[in-house]
Amino acid sequence: DLLVLGRHHRESAQGFIGTTLERVLLDAPAPLLLATISGDIAYKRAVAALDFSRCATRAMHCAWELLSEGAELHALHIDEMAEVHGPDYEGLSLQQELFDQLIEDIQPLLDEVSDLGDRLDAAKRELAEVQAEWDDAISGIPNLPHESVPEGKNEDDNVELHRWGTPREFDFEVLDHVDLGKKSGYLDFELAAKLTGARFAVMRGPIARLHRALAQFMLDTQTQQHGYEECYVPYMVNRDSLMGTGQLPKFGEDLFKLNDEREYHLIPTSEVPLTNFVRDEIVELAALPMKLTAHTPCFRSEAGAYGRDTRGMIRQHQFDKVEMVQIVEPEKSYEALEEMRGHAEAILQALELPYRVVTLCTGDMGFGAAKTYDLEVWLPSQ
Repeated sequence: DLLVLGRHHRESAQGFIGTTLERVLLDAPAPLLLATISGDIAYKRAVAALDFSRCATRAMHCAWELLSEGAELHALHIDEMAEVHGPDYEGLSLQQELFDQLIEDIQPLLDEVSDLGDRLDAAKRELAEVQAEWDDAISGIPNLPHESVPEGKNEDDNVELHRWGTPREFDFEVLDHVDLGKKSGYLDFELAAKLTGARFAVMRGPIARLHRALAQFMLDTQTQQHGYEECYVPYMVNRDSLMGTGQLPKFGEDLFKLNDEREYHLIPTSEVPLTNFVRDEIVELAALPMKLTAHTPCFRSEAGAYGRDTRGMIRQHQFDKVEMVQIVEPEKSYEALEEMRGHAEAILQALELPYRVVTLCTGDMGFGAAKTYDLEVWLPSQ
């Protein structure tokens, strides 16, 4: 019943210490005697290497032998150690019992929440499905027409607002742009069909320069006279941008889409990227109005126009346009619309091209529009 703790104060060889300790501990009961020697690393290694299973009953002799080797010994009976550490053990035992009881008490709660993560994931999937259905339904509702928009089913019900200019009289047979282009060789639809397919055009020489000059003239007019900011925008946009301006999800067949996982589309008009400048943004009133313009190619599949206006440049898969966009307060939107119509008319008047302004009826108006004007330019060949 003796616990022996020892500290050695003398430098000694590991082999000598190990031999001495193993000799004095030989045949002593293993549970009865514990020798711990600190300070000298040789003693630590020797004690660590001892086989205490070989110890027998000579505890006091062992202690004497250790003392003779220069160790300091402190002897405590095991019952005294129990008195010292017993309360700690009893306290830990009580804590263990309380913890076991707590586990039993909360087990039903643990069982109840064990599948909470799976139920939450299932609820998220269900919410995503419902949200997708809601978004699809709400995206299929067109804008509400303004009260001034005439009711009608198609272009025959559109209402002419006014005309400007007088069509010229010619004393010779008038050719359309297709015949004029073929005759000059500067506007070539056959070459475009060879390069790509139907509904494309190749412009060369003076016609290509005229095309570029018209775009430059329009940009300069809008930026220098009407206060628009010129922008250069991507010719491809993501799905969110097309949702923002109403092309998707209802009119996806009218768009050209890249066949990959990004779902990029070629822009049908620069109105799409320009308008989406403020998508998901809070715009300060001081920043309004925002007046934006851009010259871009436009790409349209014309899926619903099969057999209509197939001759020439009327319905092309690719054409250029200078777009105007204004971002204003809602109560000023129709005032802005009238201003933009005036800016567009100023271009035609500067070019001395006769035209008429038509208010589109409800059946001919675009899906996302509340009111639309068309400016129809007079063509001598028609």
